[in-house]
Amino acid sequence: MIQNSPEALFTQREQHFLAAEERQATKYRWVGWLRLSFFVGSVLGCVVLFYYGHNGAGLGLLIGGYFIFAALIYWHNKIEYARKHQLYLGLINRKENERLRGELTDFPAGEEFQEPNHFYTADLDVFGGNSLFQLLNRAVTRLGQQRLAEWLKAPAPAEEIKARQEAVAELQPDLEWRQNLQARAMHHHRKTQQLPQPFLQWLKSPDFFSGKPWLVVLTFLLPLLTIAAAVYWAQDHSHYPFIALVVVQFLVAYRFQRQRDEYYEESTGMYETLRSYTDLLVHIEGRSFQSKKAQALQQQLKIGEQQASEHVRKLASIIQFLSARLNTYLNFILNHMLMWDFIWMWRLERWKKTMSGNIGQVLDAAAEFEALSSLAAFQYANPGFAVPQISGQPFEFCADELSHPLIFSPDRRANSISFKGAGNTVLITGSNMSGKSTFLRAVGVNMVLAFTGAAVCARKVTVFPGQVYTSMRTEDNLAENTSSFYAELKRLKILLDLTRTNRPVYFFLDEILKGTNSHDRHQGAMALIRQLHQRQAAGFVSTHDLELGNMEQELPGSVQNFSFNSYFEDGQLRFDYTLRPGICQSFNASQLMRQMGIEL
Repeated sequence: MIQNSPEALFTQREQHFLAAEERQATKYRWVGWLRLSFFVGSVLGCVVLFYYGHNGAGLGLLIGGYFIFAALIYWHNKIEYARKHQLYLGLINRKENERLRGELTDFPAGEEFQEPNHFYTADLDVFGGNSLFQLLNRAVTRLGQQRLAEWLKAPAPAEEIKARQEAVAELQPDLEWRQNLQARAMHHHRKTQQLPQPFLQWLKSPDFFSGKPWLVVLTFLLPLLTIAAAVYWAQDHSHYPFIALVVVQFLVAYRFQRQRDEYYEESTGMYETLRSYTDLLVHIEGRSFQSKKAQALQQQLKIGEQQASEHVRKLASIIQFLSARLNTYLNFILNHMLMWDFIWMWRLERWKKTMSGNIGQVLDAAAEFEALSSLAAFQYANPGFAVPQISGQPFEFCADELSHPLIFSPDRRANSISFKGAGNTVLITGSNMSGKSTFLRAVGVNMVLAFTGAAVCARKVTVFPGQVYTSMRTEDNLAENTSSFYAELKRLKILLDLTRTNRPVYFFLDEILKGTNSHDRHQGAMALIRQLHQRQAAGFVSTHDLELGNMEQELPGSVQNFSFNSYFEDGQLRFDYTLRPGICQSFNASQLMRQMGIEL
């Protein structure tokens, strides 16, 4: 019944869940009418019974009707949750197919994670429109998206890459669990888009009862004395002790009115923030994991002997009791006889002490699961992509049939390349529009994917982890009075500084030193390649300067010449986008100029 291709499966699941959503919507409407009918009927019934003097029956209908109506509300809300959940699952599968077609416009672009002068994100389209982030991201919470962005911006160590790969391999086939994780987060999308920093700061703020041991004593002693005084009064004794104790509670409550109000507002906001993560936490806590990383993350959700979700539920009950203060009449009785606010503030501070050192790790674990689930979903949707082998050989890079994951054409061209050892430079020459820049970006993007722990757009890849660095899209900066040539020099200066640290670096330099004359460009490019040859670096340089190809003889085994070529057929300029050994033998600039009407 289920076809093998991801596209067919996603389409089938979209139709299934949207049909289920329609059924739930119909049920929701019927229960809504039932609620309304019951309410109106109960009110009319009570009016009639009381009018004709059947007070006992009227009171019974009033009380029973209240509980039945509350049950109907609960049932109605549960159906609404189920309806939205089916809708979200349908939309998730629709968006999976949109990604496969390259329709990325409506996906979060992650532009807020872009950093000026980052080592590679701007050149490799990691963030922004039609970006790698849009292709990978399935995280709904802001923290999950932030974690995925952090992974994309910095290469992980080899052991961490392998740990992520193992966790992704476990999550990848579990489509139901992954999509339900995503759908659960979508129920609270607005709340989870807010970063919880104010909440975390509040957890670390000084306790209200700190330095007030006398108030803790009064909090638990005054209610007991007041109740005792009320009993004393009820036995026909003096009412003055009761009145005096009520006045004392009133004065204490009045003295700390502002602090009580602030505490309630802050704790309510904290609960709203945490509640939005509860569904995620319950979903993660309820699954058994085999991979070490997933097990370790799940263990972070345990605080003492309880799961994090249980602590959130405990907070919910505290907030619910504290919310009794919103009823004016109830507030007067509770806070002037039972020190109500102070008791629950004290309970809340005990909760804070338990959670303040643990909530960070809980939210961190939830974010990591969302990031891992994103990588797993990407791998599931692209079964032809390879899981890279992480090499221990310095600068080993071997790619079989590698192409760019952001090219969605069915005839996307793949190429193979390999080298090993520090000091290697792959020199690529080629005609205009032949594919040099795209190939450099394809290799760079796939390295970023590999060092994130994701699958790569290739049949097979073996790679040694290192820092990716690019200089490809240097532009003028009028605000800084900087020419494109000077901007490129600044990028190259950063590269040279980076390679002085003995940190493994893969460089990608497109149309090197294009902003100056041919002689200076040639001399500068040769000098740069010689310097990089002496350092812990390897990479790719594209150029129109054919004479640079002579460096293959100067540095044998360290400089390799490859090229992309074009040709004319039936009066049309054609490209095969195939990487070939050797220096480019065909250039098309003059033919292109003739086609534009420039007479040569």
